[in-house]
Amino acid sequence: MNSKFFVLLGSLCALVTFGTLEAGYILTDLGTLGGSYSYGYGINNSGQVTGRSYNGSEYHAFLYSGGSMQDLGTLGGNSSYGSGINDSGQVTGSSSNGSENHAFLHNGTTMQDLGTLPEGNSSVGLGINDSGQVTGYSRSSSGARAFLYNGTTMQDLGTLGGGFSYGYGINDSGQVTGYSSTGSGTRAFLYNGTTMQDLGTLGGFESIGYGINAAGHVVGWSYNSSYDQRAFLYDGSTMLDLNDLISAGSGYTLFVARGINDHGQIVANANTSMGTRAVLLTPETSAVPEPSAFLLLSLCAGAAIFAQRKRRIKKRS
Repeated sequence: MNSKFFVLLGSLCALVTFGTLEAGYILTDLGTLGGSYSYGYGINNSGQVTGRSYNGSEYHAFLYSGGSMQDLGTLGGNSSYGSGINDSGQVTGSSSNGSENHAFLHNGTTMQDLGTLPEGNSSVGLGINDSGQVTGYSRSSSGARAFLYNGTTMQDLGTLGGGFSYGYGINDSGQVTGYSSTGSGTRAFLYNGTTMQDLGTLGGFESIGYGINAAGHVVGWSYNSSYDQRAFLYDGSTMLDLNDLISAGSGYTLFVARGINDHGQIVANANTSMGTRAVLLTPETSAVPEPSAFLLLSLCAGAAIFAQRKRRIKKRS
């Protein structure tokens, strides 16, 4: 065989061995409730998604399950949106009740109004865990504060040093992500039960955390060094641009990621030539390699044997 072939093959093998080739994601368009727009905000471990969609006259919260969207209605007003969903299919979000917007908990059939923090005049539920704990924010005349709802009362989570904070995602350990002012900027945070950690940015001046899974991985958006808004994944140590992890020619520009489940599936929103679309990102990982992977591994093994034999022949000569 031509030795140049094995040089090229060796390069491919090195890419596979050292993980330079990203796994990527399979993208699914979730459609709408009848209008032209939809936005996905939360996902559970069964791949059910919640968010909001224009139905032709107004925006309503939806539950996407089994390939279709269900309209979740409102608290009595004209609009609503779903932000978080747990593994039981319970949804939290915010809805107009006719006079104010309040956080809600949807149990599959009806919406429960969660109220506000003391002296609050509005609230939004943004994340829910499998214990039914909800995080979000409550707004008053003095500003907004992230809260943790334990089933009966709301706890104020404080800030990163600035005047406001918003809680967006919560995992089963009670860790919360969101964003807070720092006094000099706005940053995504990870709340561990007692303190907030600043997660930084993609190189710009602002970031917001929206979703968190059991591993403590966070998704959201950040400005990059070119001041473009991009969806990010925080893997526990580094903030990554999700646009670097999908096909370069997909035609989708991911500008925000809203939720991540324990399988690593991410719900995000993208700009496309068709308009704004909710999309589902699924890791291309498997315990069993694809046939093409088996072929490449076999070729790699062959290349290694060929190289070893060639070295032996040289030594003999």
